Amino acid sequence: MEFELKDYIRILRKRIWLITAFVVVVSMFTAMASYLWLTPVYQASTKLIVNKTNENVAVAQLDINTVNMNIRLIDTYKEIIKTPAIMDKVVKEHPELGLTSAQLTSQVSVSSVNNTQVMTVSVQDPSYRKATEIVNAISLVFVQEIPQIMKVDNVSLLAPADPNKAAAPIKPRPALNTAIAFIVSLMIAVGITFLLEYLDDTIRSEEDVQQHLGIPTIAMIPRLKDEETKSYATNVTVIRGGEKNVKAHS
Repeated sequence: MEFELKDYIRILRKRIWLITAFVVVVSMFTAMASYLWLTPVYQASTKLIVNKTNENVAVAQLDINTVNMNIRLIDTYKEIIKTPAIMDKVVKEHPELGLTSAQLTSQVSVSSVNNTQVMTVSVQDPSYRKATEIVNAISLVFVQEIPQIMKVDNVSLLAPADPNKAAAPIKPRPALNTAIAFIVSLMIAVGITFLLEYLDDTIRSEEDVQQHLGIPTIAMIPRLKDEETKSYATNVTVIRGGEKNVKAHS
């Protein structure tokens, strides 16, 4: 069965109510869930710089080889910061956080920009203040422990997280969620519309007869609505009554 553009438009117009209702319901539900039911999550971050800091090497003596070595070390530090060697130390030194080593590991993430010596340590939590406490604690312990683990003192805290910052939650994002729900629900509704049209083999018009049977339509019997049927029955009764009266006078 081949469809032209006008056929697609006709199919969509025929079930426009289904498409509209489905999209509106899904979009409204997503918006309500994002605003009312989902818990806001905040993110706090610190900046760590990987750079030689001991007294034997001055800043002016740092050459390109040293910088490249520090950059390559960042990949190693990303893994070390999530190990029990760091997290167990954080749990021990900061019992006020009330978190286990595994919970800390699941909340922390580490990233870096290519060809830079800066690492970003981030923590997500429903409370922004607690997120700042956790990420600052992890960063400080990491700076303290890395000289013992790697036998080199080249990590320092560049920018701690500020607990007094007016932070906005990073998720949920109601506007983005609603927009995504609108697009996805529209695609699903259109797909359902064409599926229903494909499964519907009812013949309703002359075009359907010609398309399915390949023969012309000789005549059509219209379907009358209830009010039209009642009106027709009343008219027939009146006519028959008139005929009886005429015969009686004859």
